[in-house]
Order: sequence, then C-alpha cells, then structure tokens
Amino acid sequence: MRQPTTLKSPLFWIPSTWFAMGLPFVALSTASAIMYKNFGISDTSIAFWTSLIMLPWTLKPLWGPFLEMFKTKKYFVYITQIITGSIFGLIAISLHLDHFFSISITLMAIIAISASTHDTAADGIYLNELDPAQQAKYVGWQGAFYNVAKIVSGGLLVYLAGELEKRYGLINAWVTVMSFYCIIMVSLGIYNMKMLPEGGVSKQVGTLQEGFDVLKDVIITFFQKKNIWYGLAFIVFYRFAEGQAIKITPLFFKATRAEGGLGLSTSEIGLLYGVFGAAAFVLGSIVAGNFVSKSGGLTRKSLLILCCFFNLPFAAYAYLAIALPTNLYVIGSAVAIEYFGYGFGFVGLILYIMQQMAPGKYKMAHYAFGSGLTNLGFMLPSMISGFVSDKIGYQYFFIWVLVSTIPAFLISWLVPLPNLNEEKI
Repeated sequence: MRQPTTLKSPLFWIPSTWFAMGLPFVALSTASAIMYKNFGISDTSIAFWTSLIMLPWTLKPLWGPFLEMFKTKKYFVYITQIITGSIFGLIAISLHLDHFFSISITLMAIIAISASTHDTAADGIYLNELDPAQQAKYVGWQGAFYNVAKIVSGGLLVYLAGELEKRYGLINAWVTVMSFYCIIMVSLGIYNMKMLPEGGVSKQVGTLQEGFDVLKDVIITFFQKKNIWYGLAFIVFYRFAEGQAIKITPLFFKATRAEGGLGLSTSEIGLLYGVFGAAAFVLGSIVAGNFVSKSGGLTRKSLLILCCFFNLPFAAYAYLAIALPTNLYVIGSAVAIEYFGYGFGFVGLILYIMQQMAPGKYKMAHYAFGSGLTNLGFMLPSMISGFVSDKIGYQYFFIWVLVSTIPAFLISWLVPLPNLNEEKI
C-alpha cells in the first residue's frame, strides 16, 4: 500500500484546500447572481449565464489525464488558487466598466476552468497521499471546510456586500467583496505552496498521445458499465427540480414585492444562507449519514426516502411565493427546511455514483465523470429557469418546480441497484 510522501498532518492542508474548493464555486453559482440582480440584470440573463459558466465542473474529467504530464498535483492546486484569486481581482476592476456584465461573466468562466482543474488535482492528492483508513478518517474535514466556504462565500461576504451597499454604494460594495475573494484565494495559494504534499500521479502519462489514449479508455469503459444509461438518467433527473429552484430562489428573495418577490435586502439574504441554510445543510448531511448506515447502505427504500427529502422541501419555497411573508424567521425556516432536505437527500446521489458508477478499472476517473455529470444535471435546468420564471412569475414558477420533482421520483423507483458485490466493468 502506498505510503504518504509527507510528514505533515493532513489537517495542515485538507481544510485550506477544501475551503478553496467551495469558495469560488459558491461565488460563481450564488453570490454572483445576487450581485447581478442588484445591478439590474434580468433573471433570464442571470440564470442562463451564471449556469453556463459552471460547465467546466462537468467537463473537468476530460483534461484530468493531461494533468499527469506536467509538474505535480500540488503545483496545479496552488497555482490555480493563485490564478483564481487574481482573476477575482480583475472582476473587481471590471465592475467599473460600461460593459461590466459581459467582461465579468467572461472572467468568471475563466475562474470556473481554473477552479475545476484545482478540484481534480486536489482529489488526486487526497486519494494518492492517504490510505483508505486515512481517507475515511479525514473525509469529514473535507465536508466541514467546504461548508465553511459556503458560509463565507454565500453568507458572510454577501452580508458584507449588503452592509457596504448602504454606506458606499453598489459598485464599491461589490468591488470590495470581489477584492476579498481575490485576497483569500491568493493567500490560500501561497499557504498551500508550502503545506501541500506532492500528490504523486495515479497513472504516468508522458505524451499527448498517451493522454488521449487514457482518456479514450476512460470514456469507453465508463459507457460500457452495466445500466449506465439508467444511471445517467438518474443523475440528470434527480436534480431537475433543484437546478431550477436554487438558481431562482435568491433572485426571488431580492425582487420587490410588486414583482412578486420578497423584497429582502442583500444583507438579509446573506444571513438566510449563511446562518439558516448552512446550519441546516450540515445537520442534514450528518443525519443522512447515520440514516444510510443504519439502513444497510443504498437500497430501493432508502433511495426513495432520500429522494423525498431532496425534492419535497421545495414546497417551502412555493409557500413563500404564495404567502409572501414578511417575517424573516418564517422565511429563514423555509430556507432551513430546504437546506436540511438538500443536505440529507444529496447523499443519495453521491452514494449512487460511488457504489454503482465508480467501481472498476478507473475508479477515480469514473467518479470524476459521475460527479461532473451531476453538475450537468444541475446546470441545464438552471439555464432555462430564469426564462421560465420571467414568463410565468415567481408564484407559478415554484409550483412548476414541485411538478418538476416527478421525474426524480420515477427514476429513483426505476433505476437498477444491483448487488454491490457484483463485478462491474
């Protein structure tokens, strides 16, 4: 069994690395949507473009084999952290320009490429440096600091933007916040330059041809897996309702009551996500782990229960859209219900990929393919969500979201769950 190449405790680099995973992802998917809403960009444009730029997280397995050709995984982790931070600095500058939307969205797309490359290399370090017992021991630290990043990115920094908007104006507020993203990411890159282990390589690739050959074999063997098309349908439809709801919800919170929204301030939205949402998500994830463990793993019954928790809480947002409450605790309770369900139900998707799609010759690469495709299942409905909400209004949109949960229940009932000991390609 491979021995770690570093004497440093994993606690010196896992928290900082997984924090660096979560920060830009949430900045692009959530915080940017609130920023553009404040700048007067339409929901249709916000939903489409802030969803499309997430495509690199789906495509990242395609360039994974080529990372083996140059330097080390450590190099790709810290250099992408520094690059990501630097581009956030350019976004801060771009907000003063006339064509800020097109320029900043383009810069965010570059961040997405950098950050998704970072995630692939970081996963490689984790799998190569730690033995299975250590991987199990420290996996909780991964989730914890990824969620801390969500709190900071989608909660604390959004709250800060709201407070700064009141004092220094809209542009200066978001320039400051984007500058904070810059400083944090560059600092993490400098820190991890010293603290990360090398990470090694999972498969030596010396030439472009070898890289293409490995990639070809990874793709072919992935699509040769038993029941793969059921699996792909499961990944896409499990998140069909979520992809629509999560993208529009912060825009609904921000929209005025005359527009059918809740008319919340940026600071209040930051509090909702950073306090109510984050705490509920962590709790849901912990409870789900205990539930699955006591259920004996992923079974038809447990998968359907996980699907219920993942999809039914969207009814809380439908209630908000119909009742339009003004009490922040009522709104926060709805956010907490949805995020608890999200944390609980998302485990079903991860377990399916780990147990049904990843096993085989290229376990790490196939897991990357599966996780990448989960992002596609989120991205595609997110792209159309703004168009739908603009056409039918927030109230009917969230009713439509509930209708959109039906495919998730059908595929959870139909997707094959063969014996986990059964040999897979």
